[in-house]
Amino acid sequence: MVAMIGLSTQPMGATLVEGGAIFRLWAPHAERVAVVGDFNDWDDEASPLNAGSNGTWEGSVEGAAAGHAYKFVIWNGKKRLERTDPYARQVTNSVGESLLYDPAFDWQGDSFKIASRNRLVIYELHVGTFHRPEENQVGSFADVIDKLEYLQWLGVNAIEVMPTAEFAGDFSWGYNPAHPFAVESAYGGPNGLKELVREAHKHGIAVLMDVVYNHFGPSDLDLWQFDGWSDHDKGGIYFYNDHRSSTPWGDTRPDYGRGEVRQYLFDNAMMWLEEYHMDGLRYDMTLYMRSIDGDESRTIPEGWSLAQWINREIRARYPEKITIAEDLRNNDAITKPEKWGGANFHCQWDAEFVHPVRAALTEVKDEHRSMTAVREALTYRYNHDAFERVVYTESHDEVANGKARIPSEVNPDDPECWAARKRATLGVCLMMTAPGVPMLFQGQEFLRDGWFQDTRPIDWEKADEHNGVVTMVRDLIRLRLDRDGFTRGLTGQRIEVHHLNHSDKVVAFRRWGEGGAGDDTLCIANFSSRKLENYRVGVVRSGVWKIRFNSDASFYDDPGKDEPPCVDVGDLKVEDLPYDGVNHSATLTLPPYSMLIFSQDE
Repeated sequence: MVAMIGLSTQPMGATLVEGGAIFRLWAPHAERVAVVGDFNDWDDEASPLNAGSNGTWEGSVEGAAAGHAYKFVIWNGKKRLERTDPYARQVTNSVGESLLYDPAFDWQGDSFKIASRNRLVIYELHVGTFHRPEENQVGSFADVIDKLEYLQWLGVNAIEVMPTAEFAGDFSWGYNPAHPFAVESAYGGPNGLKELVREAHKHGIAVLMDVVYNHFGPSDLDLWQFDGWSDHDKGGIYFYNDHRSSTPWGDTRPDYGRGEVRQYLFDNAMMWLEEYHMDGLRYDMTLYMRSIDGDESRTIPEGWSLAQWINREIRARYPEKITIAEDLRNNDAITKPEKWGGANFHCQWDAEFVHPVRAALTEVKDEHRSMTAVREALTYRYNHDAFERVVYTESHDEVANGKARIPSEVNPDDPECWAARKRATLGVCLMMTAPGVPMLFQGQEFLRDGWFQDTRPIDWEKADEHNGVVTMVRDLIRLRLDRDGFTRGLTGQRIEVHHLNHSDKVVAFRRWGEGGAGDDTLCIANFSSRKLENYRVGVVRSGVWKIRFNSDASFYDDPGKDEPPCVDVGDLKVEDLPYDGVNHSATLTLPPYSMLIFSQDE
């Protein structure tokens, strides 16, 4: 039975109402449309939809209920097309049917607010490999929930989840969304994701969703030639049908200039924030939203304006939530406000940190490491704001596609060796002390090696083998977030690299917000394999500077019998001897491939 009362006020897709469901679909080239499913024995003639305005079709079906499978049937000339609902929150699988989903969920009073950007530490994870007990079994949201207590203990306060929109098959990175509104069935579906967010919030952990708006699919994609129309045999109504369709992942770039497609992507972004209580979004490779083939001279202005619109509305409706761009072209406009021509993102992944730092860490010979490049990586910022950038040394992109985890890049034959361990942990030290939002990639805290694969589960036994390194990362995060009240400078905007030694490969820098005891934080990094004794560095103020952290401490990583012994370092004995452009200095021993952190009690 079809009724039309009040349909035009309903959202797109399927909406459960008392006694049935209302269906709305955009199919401007369809000659007629019906909905078929468990509620009408999949009968083409039982539930026709009525043509509305602007190419929409709408109708209600009595007896439709949560859990019923359904599809739309579209007739265009001689074509009869069965399509899943583009707005479906749940599907049986990527090539299956849509499922009527009841959005009601017990959030148990959830009112969580994400930490401010200067007090945020992100942990990127992939649900399918994060906690998988057996080979050939995909991980789930429930498995991630099982690890929330561990993540809370580690100290991270945000997890960035690689895309969970329904993709082809069960194993994937997630960057091939087949059904952008549906939650991956193999991971646990929409309720499984809501449970993860709710429980993460209970543990003080925000959840950021990775979204893919630069392309769809390319496989298992019912959106392709959705209503039977296309031009140049391209994608039809949801896609560009000219040269702008081309992406590295197929001719599947959404048509950002078409109002209905813009609304579709806008609605998707708001769904994650509103229905799933996400604390922010990370946009995959925005370069391909704003340009063709990554060529910035071949711009797509509508892609830029779409990002502006979505981010503008997020800032207005949810000022506590954040949006992060992966653009990697060092473009200040990405994180500028729209009124200055920007795209309104809060942060962007910073290529000016990850590439020079990884180069310094993985360089074979000490003498070839560039301390100038390290200094520039530490001090780079967008729009004079240190926290408009996300700093990292590993991510899903940096440890795949021909690149590996840092221990394996340092020594592919023996990623457990001393040099590999020391340089990998030095990278973590640098990103936790640099101005910016630090981000770990799953397993980095226990020196996971190799490269990222969606079929290779996390080897959690290594967390026990390297429990000292895990503790080191935990202690670093604690300092980064100033949880003990004497490293407030690590949450501040300011940095000065006042000591740069090219020959000995040493960098020393001061981090501060307002300055003074409890705020000023001194970080000294040795990028060489040599222990440096009686080494002098400038110190901004007299008094006792306590050692807060020594990455070479034996309780973090007790060396083997053929490896250099650990070096104990005490508090600084400051002298009234000008050095490095400041009025005070001190001598100390610098352990190899290590970082030391000092500060003063208030």
